[in-house]
Amino acid sequence: MREYDFYIVPTPIGNLGDITYRAIEILNSVDLIACEDSRVTQKLLNHFNIRTKCVSYHKYNEKERVAEIVNFLSQGNKMALVSDAGTPLICDPGSVIVKELRKSGFRVSALPGANAVVTFLSQISREDESFAFIGFLPKMQKQIEQIIKKYECQNLVFYESPNRILNTLKYVGNIRPNAKIAYGRELTKMFEEVDVDNVENIINKFEKDLPKGEFVVMIFAGEHDMDDMQLQQKIKSLQDRGFSAKDISVILSELYEINKNKIYKFVIGK
Repeated sequence: MREYDFYIVPTPIGNLGDITYRAIEILNSVDLIACEDSRVTQKLLNHFNIRTKCVSYHKYNEKERVAEIVNFLSQGNKMALVSDAGTPLICDPGSVIVKELRKSGFRVSALPGANAVVTFLSQISREDESFAFIGFLPKMQKQIEQIIKKYECQNLVFYESPNRILNTLKYVGNIRPNAKIAYGRELTKMFEEVDVDNVENIINKFEKDLPKGEFVVMIFAGEHDMDDMQLQQKIKSLQDRGFSAKDISVILSELYEINKNKIYKFVIGK
């Protein structure tokens, strides 16, 4: 197997048993591990009897660490990068050093592994595979509402903290009172919860008992309240004018906020 200078290593998002054999092997074999919080990472390393030393690498010292890491690798050493939980560079530090290492000719490789978004979405039935992931939402209500409007016709996925989740859902309800919402929290842990409901019901639920744990949320793409008969009439009208199935899907999706794949299946008769 080819060896690399720098490895991106995902770590479990909750259940320690989700780490891969290869991740353990890499963390054991490298000369140094760059991590967000050494206290968090050390618990993981101790659990798997990994004795590799750690160095802090987080969003507040990313730029100043770059020169040190480049110098370390230049001496023939190998390193791994981990975040506190999940995959580095996905809402976690790492972008700065990876950009510099690739520019400097070092060999960088990433291991597959735990990620909250993928773990969450694999439990959520969707008509369309496409989605927009924007990490954590901004703090200002106006900015949040702008994002909700911008992605109204697309599945929108984001992270949210427990102390902000209720207000965020209320912002969603203000813009899209009939929105369908899916959320997951405490993923892979003992009290994991995943639910799908309309935004009003979830708000009422959380007002009675606000749960703990970090959230992954998806606002389903908006769909116009149009029955199948009306949709078929719209499709036939466009077909009579010579539009292709693909064009019809795009046109009706943008005009009536209906899932593009759903329209396409109607057009081709599936």
